[in-house]
Amino acid sequence: MDRFLELLKKEMRPAMGCTEPAASALAGAKAGELLGTIPTSVEVVTSRDMVKNAMGVGLPNCSLKGIQAAVALGVCGGSVDKGLSILSEIGQEQLRCASALQVSLKISVDVPSLYIKVSATNGKSSSVAIISGEHDRFSYLEKDGVELLSLPVDNCSSVLEEADEDVIGKATLASLLAYANEAPPEAIQLCLDAKDTNLVIAEHAVRHEYGLSVGRIASEGLNHEPRSLTEAFSLASALAAAASDARMAGCPLPVIINSGSGNQGITLTVPLAVVASYLKSSDEKLGRALVLSELVGLSLTARKNRLSALCGAFTASIGTACGLVYLLDGDLPVMDRAINTMIGNLTGIICDGAKMTCALKIYSCVEAANLACKLAFRGYSPGNESGIVGNTSLESMDFLSRISREGMEETDKTILSIMLGKQR
Repeated sequence: MDRFLELLKKEMRPAMGCTEPAASALAGAKAGELLGTIPTSVEVVTSRDMVKNAMGVGLPNCSLKGIQAAVALGVCGGSVDKGLSILSEIGQEQLRCASALQVSLKISVDVPSLYIKVSATNGKSSSVAIISGEHDRFSYLEKDGVELLSLPVDNCSSVLEEADEDVIGKATLASLLAYANEAPPEAIQLCLDAKDTNLVIAEHAVRHEYGLSVGRIASEGLNHEPRSLTEAFSLASALAAAASDARMAGCPLPVIINSGSGNQGITLTVPLAVVASYLKSSDEKLGRALVLSELVGLSLTARKNRLSALCGAFTASIGTACGLVYLLDGDLPVMDRAINTMIGNLTGIICDGAKMTCALKIYSCVEAANLACKLAFRGYSPGNESGIVGNTSLESMDFLSRISREGMEETDKTILSIMLGKQR
């Protein structure tokens, strides 16, 4: 079995809007489906990271925000069959119902970072639906006190199930590059299709005003068909940011995700598409670069929690840097240097939820990937003497994992405390 291909097929899926609200709506929809009617009471128990990542982001096709609104939309008629695209269509009656439904919210410190439990009742019947570990993974279902499904709450906190974790979580850069060089046509086409989908929202966003308009403004003065590699790099950063501008504002266009994140999916595909177009790279060359970038992104996610205090755009942009090196015919040592430069540069960028400033972070991270690529080809990168940078990229990634898992737990608590304090 081609484990990397199966992983790509599992992780690269379409989503409408931010994935934490989408997961919340999906859990709500399942609770409503089990109940069989509109409830009189809905209770949500979730993690601080889920709240953090849904608090400031717009929901597609409406003006509502936040986990409670997303759950209400799901309960009031969302289709479970649509998965993470559940918010792609919202009817007026569904919106009226959701706006009137009272949904209570409790943050639990005793659950995994990716966890949401929706309990619904109409006075006579009750239902419970839990999503955990992955954004569309139901781990528990209950109807009228009868257990219908019970799985380990967090056996998918990393990219693969625990038994398969080593496949990507401890993969070396050399093994990922070797796979990209020999990747089957199905893997290449999967990544090219993801690139096409994500380019649509990026190109749409540079023509319209969304959020802070980071990408639209950053692209001003740049030729849509770049005349130099430097201009291609700049346009790559701008278009990636533009896609995030639109997505965070609730633009009803799909994005192909990576590691459960649309922003990561954008970061790993759009910049490579722009640079490949300038270089006139073949579809096969671009496809293999995308396979590499997607797998590096997944490998880094497997080394940390899917939701954490460490910005996912940063870890994804390390994959972007590797893909850019590939497009420019760089070899393994060049990629190794690029990764060390990225970790030496941007480690510490926090995730303070999904919101309009994600576009700023994506722009900065892709610009950093461009610089890391340039330095790596000239033979420059920080070495073992530089703080958290290791002798090799693999060692640096292990240090990055420790910072995410061991070092940023209190940071995550402080971030949410600040965010909730502002609401009060």
